[in-house]
Amino acid sequence: MIRISPTVLAALGRLVVAVSLLAALVVGVGLIGFFGAPPKARVAAPPESPEIEPAQVQPGAAAPPVEVPPVAPPPEQSSPGVDPIRQWANEVSLSVDVPARALVSYAAADLAMREHAPGCRISWSTIAGIGRVESNHGRYGHRQLGEDGKPSQPIIGIKLDGGPDVRRITDTDGGRLDGDTQHDRAVGPMQFIPSTWNKWATDGNGDGIGDPQNLDDAAIAAARYLCAGGRDMATGSGWWQGVMSYNNSVEYAQKVFGLAETYTAAGNRRE
Repeated sequence: MIRISPTVLAALGRLVVAVSLLAALVVGVGLIGFFGAPPKARVAAPPESPEIEPAQVQPGAAAPPVEVPPVAPPPEQSSPGVDPIRQWANEVSLSVDVPARALVSYAAADLAMREHAPGCRISWSTIAGIGRVESNHGRYGHRQLGEDGKPSQPIIGIKLDGGPDVRRITDTDGGRLDGDTQHDRAVGPMQFIPSTWNKWATDGNGDGIGDPQNLDDAAIAAARYLCAGGRDMATGSGWWQGVMSYNNSVEYAQKVFGLAETYTAAGNRRE
C-alpha cells in the first residue's frame, strides 16, 4: 500500500479545485460566445423635466401677478456676509424647481429694470417663466447651472435651416456664438438668436462681457428685449405682446403665464 503524505493530498486537492474552476470558466466563455454576453445593468438616467401645462387664460386678458424681490439695503444697514437676494432665492427655490442661482439672475434683472426702465414693470417671475421654457433654467440636456451663472456645457439650439417647424435664418455671426457658419442657432439659457443677441447684448454681472451663455447677462438682455418700445409688462396687452415677441405662439405665452403665476405664488409664501 502506497502512503501519500498529507501535504501531497492537500496539493492534489488544490489542483482538483483549480482544474474545476478552469473548466467552468471555459464552459462559461463558450456559452457567452454562443448566447452572447449578458446584458449590462441599466443606468438610471436623470428624470425628464415634466411637461409644462399652458395656463387657461385668453391672450391679452391679463398679466400674471407680481412679487417683488428684496432690494439690497444700503451698505451701512446690511449685515456682513448676508446677501438678501441670495437668501430670498434660497427660500423660494425650496418651493419650486428653480435653482437658487437662476433666481438670483432673474431677480437681478427685475431690480435693474425697476431702476433703469421703471415704466416697463417687468417681473422676475415672467423672466423665470421664459427661462424655464427655453432651457429649464440652464439645465437643458441634464446640464447643471454653476455658481458663475453658466450651464455646465454651452447650450446651442438646433440649426435654423428651414426644416419642419423651423425658421430659416442664415448665419449672421460667422459662427462666433453658435459655431455654425451656415445657419444661425439659438444660444444660451434664454435662447437668443445671434443677431438678436448682438442687438440686446448686456453685461449683467459686471465683468465687462456680454455673454449669452451667462444667465446674469442673458436674463437682463431678455428683460430689455421684452420691454422694447416702452412696453408696460404689467398690463394684459403689454405682457402678451412682449412674450409673444419672444416666441409668436399663444401656447408658448400660456405656458410662460402659468409658470409666472406659480413662481410668484412661491415668492409670496416663502415666509
